[in-house]
Amino acid sequence: MLERLSLRLRILLFFAALGLGAVAALVAGGWLVLARGGDVDPLDAMVQAGLFAGFLILFLVTGVWYLFDANVARAIESLANAIRTRAQSDVDADIKEERDRARYLGDLAPAAAEITRSLAATRSALAESVARETSRLSAEKARLEKLLADVPVAVLLCTADYQLVFYNGQAVSILEAGGAPGLDRNLLDYLREGPVRHAYERLSKLNDPDAASDLVCATTGTGRLLSGRMRVLRRTDHTRRPGFVLTLRDVTADMAAHSAREALLGEVFDRVRRPAANLQTVIGVMSEERDMSHARELTAAMLSEVHDLTKAITELGQRYDEGRIDWRPQIQIRSRDLMDGISAQFDTKGLTLETRGPELVLTCDGFELALWFRWMGVQLSEHGYGHRFVLELSEEDGPGAILDLTWQGEPLPVGEFDAWLSSSLDAQALELTARAVLNAHGTEAWPEVLPDGRCTVRFPIPNARRATSRPAPLQREVVYDFELLSKERNAEVLEARLQDLTYVVFDTETTGLTPSNDEIVQIAAVRVVNGRRVRREVFDTLVDPKRPIPQSSTEVHGITDDMVKGAPTIADAGKRFHEFARGAVLVAHNAPFDMEFLRRHERNIGAKFDHPVLDTVLLSAVVYGQLEQHSLDALTMRLGITIPEEARHTAIGDTVATADAFLKLMPMLRARGLETFGDVLSEVRRHGRLLKDLNTKAG
Repeated sequence: MLERLSLRLRILLFFAALGLGAVAALVAGGWLVLARGGDVDPLDAMVQAGLFAGFLILFLVTGVWYLFDANVARAIESLANAIRTRAQSDVDADIKEERDRARYLGDLAPAAAEITRSLAATRSALAESVARETSRLSAEKARLEKLLADVPVAVLLCTADYQLVFYNGQAVSILEAGGAPGLDRNLLDYLREGPVRHAYERLSKLNDPDAASDLVCATTGTGRLLSGRMRVLRRTDHTRRPGFVLTLRDVTADMAAHSAREALLGEVFDRVRRPAANLQTVIGVMSEERDMSHARELTAAMLSEVHDLTKAITELGQRYDEGRIDWRPQIQIRSRDLMDGISAQFDTKGLTLETRGPELVLTCDGFELALWFRWMGVQLSEHGYGHRFVLELSEEDGPGAILDLTWQGEPLPVGEFDAWLSSSLDAQALELTARAVLNAHGTEAWPEVLPDGRCTVRFPIPNARRATSRPAPLQREVVYDFELLSKERNAEVLEARLQDLTYVVFDTETTGLTPSNDEIVQIAAVRVVNGRRVRREVFDTLVDPKRPIPQSSTEVHGITDDMVKGAPTIADAGKRFHEFARGAVLVAHNAPFDMEFLRRHERNIGAKFDHPVLDTVLLSAVVYGQLEQHSLDALTMRLGITIPEEARHTAIGDTVATADAFLKLMPMLRARGLETFGDVLSEVRRHGRLLKDLNTKAG
């Protein structure tokens, strides 16, 4: 019966028995003294009764303590030991013995048994899961090792001191200087240190593990040019600098293949054009012969066909010549890295080269330029014009720059230079001529004599800009349209859950910060469907603003006047963006700023931007409060989102960062009870008084 009582009732019975026993002992002691009768002093009687009652109470307390110790204290201690054993040791046995000993502790013993059974089941499931995962990871590790061994680019993992920690099979064939690479060997034993150190210094200052830097470097042995991409590892110990991953690719074979195709196409046009022209001449002569008057109609038809053929081939040849500039994609290269690569090429030929010039970012094919200047230096040296050279880079008034290869000595005649241009640049790429490099870059080179008497060969680079560190984010002018928040919306949208809506997150880059006067130069957007960003659904276009782009704006977003030439106008781009965003909720960081640019051109676009709108500045204020910073940089840093250096202040880079931030804000909004779009809209309206203060800090 006692086993069915609760623990609290049992403890109450213990103390009740103790109290009743004490009262009974006192009563028994008094009764015993009075029962003896006789003439007894009252004081002595009370002492005798007290002593007797005291012994009885002591006996009673001892008995109650024994029962409490045996059935409560020891049982609790036993349960505690059993639980601790199963928690800290790999013991899965049931606590049946301890549970029987604690049968008078009410529900404590069954609860402890349930805990231990649950712990055992969880541990067993975890062990099975770990075993499965270990097996899977082992298989993936083997596959990854095989993949990295055969991947067509060299992959290297290095410490901050450039010591090799990992390298794959391709690295063995690429890094040939000093023998085969080995663990704990210094990377700079294989690669010229300039570009590698510069790239690492740039990335380590960012303290951003997701930032990457492209570089052009050369091997220390043969001067082979390599294309590289470096990424610094995540910092785990703040007392030590992080390591980095470097991927390298030798593009010599690719260049040879492209050059072969280039030469083949050129030969096709050259060999077809001349016979066609000769055939036209022959048939023309035949048509003038009087004794062949019976065949004049046929000859005229043949002459017409050949004329059309010649015209078509000539036109195709012209189009081919014009299109050769764009057949190979060119990248942006820092002039310091390019000059270091050219110096490496001169070193392999035993020539002396000094480089000078400002730090610029050049849009060119660095591999071809390095080979071109090496070839030029060899030609000048072999023909006795000079052996010591200076390569000077200078900016032009426009968007370009000029590379001058100068020497002290005799000037190079223009005719001789033109004859050299048909020569091959490299024995491994015989079809790559000096003239082909000029055509690929859409430029011409020429020799001349400088005012100070030095001789030079000038090579203009059409597209270049000064390399500047990223400026601090500009404070955008705050322009708000509160009608966007209070406008009547479709009830279905207001009642829809946040995760059920489709969103288009977008950003614009502009010529300035005044929506009423400036223009859009780029629009980018991504779609968010079912709570995730759809990576393949991307809208990204440059926009011709029909006005010059200020240099101050170009330094922020990197968009120049040349880049927007031929780009769609805001009427066309806006129409395409409106179609991309159809049926979606628009999301932007400081949305009123971007929306004002679009709404200003609604008439030209032929569509109204009446979409529901959310602003991540206001959403950040809802989640974090008004005292926090709500710029895009501050928000992404708070949410652990990294914007790569090259993507910051570009429309697509900021768009992706805003989309990722919005996706991380959504569960936080739901945790605050804001489940529907209408809930969020109502909460945002409560922050209306904060809009001005918050958005003056938004960038």
